[in-house]
Amino acid sequence: MEVSIREMKNNLSRYLKRVQAGEEVIITDRGRPVARLGPVPQVGTTSLEDALARLRASHLIRPGKGGKPATSRKPAPVPDGTIDELMRWVRGG
Repeated sequence: MEVSIREMKNNLSRYLKRVQAGEEVIITDRGRPVARLGPVPQVGTTSLEDALARLRASHLIRPGKGGKPATSRKPAPVPDGTIDELMRWVRGG
């Protein structure tokens, strides 16, 4: 179904009920389609474990090997003092 912007604004609730019932609405501006309003696809209640299993099976992720990531480092020591002193230290001065 096609409706104008004005018609959509004036009767938004009515069109949203139709969309909730599964209908799609094309919104037009001076007869030219500019937007499509449709129902949101239903998302299943997949558990996290099921989702991870599907991602592993499709080779989009792989299990870790354990231990700490290679990028884990201890944070650099930060000197006590004011922000100005800290900024001088960061800038190497």
